[in-house]
Amino acid sequence: MNEQKSVFWTAMMTGLFIGIIDTVICLFFNVFYRSYTGYFPSELINVSSLIFMINLLQTIVGIIYFLFLKAFKKGDAVYLAVILLLTAFLAWKASNANYFDDAHVNHGFHGLLTSIILILGISAACIPMLFHNRKFLENVI
Repeated sequence: MNEQKSVFWTAMMTGLFIGIIDTVICLFFNVFYRSYTGYFPSELINVSSLIFMINLLQTIVGIIYFLFLKAFKKGDAVYLAVILLLTAFLAWKASNANYFDDAHVNHGFHGLLTSIILILGISAACIPMLFHNRKFLENVI
């Protein structure tokens, strides 16, 4: 039971660590993207939503990784395949979303949302690598 809890805790904390790193990356990317493209609406994607949602989402992804480890014999491979397919699907859906009536503003929204989804998906795919890295576990978790 203690080993199960340790694996759960490590997977969840790895997801939280990834979430903190992703938050910083997405905040910088958000500022860069908005200043470079001139996209300014912030109803959905803003500083508050990035900070809270990314950390919560990646922590949940860490828990989902734990569930994949327990449910499948090759949990790492199944998790990686599912995360990469889900990332590709969500990026495709985000690139076709119509949130604004103005085509120029809608195009800016597509770029920002798709980029954030790709950042989160690539980072979520790195959870197994960090989870099995002894130095990461000793020095960070």
